Amino acid sequence: MPHINLLSWREASRKEAQKQFLSILFLVTLISFGSVFAISMVYGEMKDGQIKRNQFLTAEISILDKRIAQIKELDKKKDNLQQRMRLIEELQSNRNLGTQIMDEIATVVSSGVYLTKLERRDNAIQIIGKSESNNRLSRMLRHLENSYLFQDATLKDIIAGEQQARLLSDFNMQFTVKPYEKIGEVKQ
Repeated sequence: MPHINLLSWREASRKEAQKQFLSILFLVTLISFGSVFAISMVYGEMKDGQIKRNQFLTAEISILDKRIAQIKELDKKKDNLQQRMRLIEELQSNRNLGTQIMDEIATVVSSGVYLTKLERRDNAIQIIGKSESNNRLSRMLRHLENSYLFQDATLKDIIAGEQQARLLSDFNMQFTVKPYEKIGEVKQ
């Protein structure tokens, strides 16, 4: 057997191995491309889904922004209405303010104190009058400070009578009417 030619068998075996290698290589390449394609399709679908969700959220956010703008507009209208209501309430209470001032002055003026002039400018009231004694004026000041309607009472000056026979002293007093909010708090 020394003269057996195995060259053709080896060559056939080599061609068979080469065919197997090429088929395996083709199969691996095909599987790789298929898996890359499948992965890119999955990620593409995920990306498209996320884009759709983002668009939905953007649309909902714009709707909510419009509602927030409407709510802010309604809040402005509400504030305007409340301000108008407060103004109407204040005007309504001020309608009787002159009567209330006169009534309260009648209660705080002590006996022996006589008013000769009462002048009101906005919320400031000035009283000029005559008094039998300083004690009666101080009692009137205490009544003004405890009043639900008046505040900041100050006695500007007291002028004693010029003649010995004259017993009355001239005085000048000033005080202010409390703001509407404070009057409402005290009355309640």
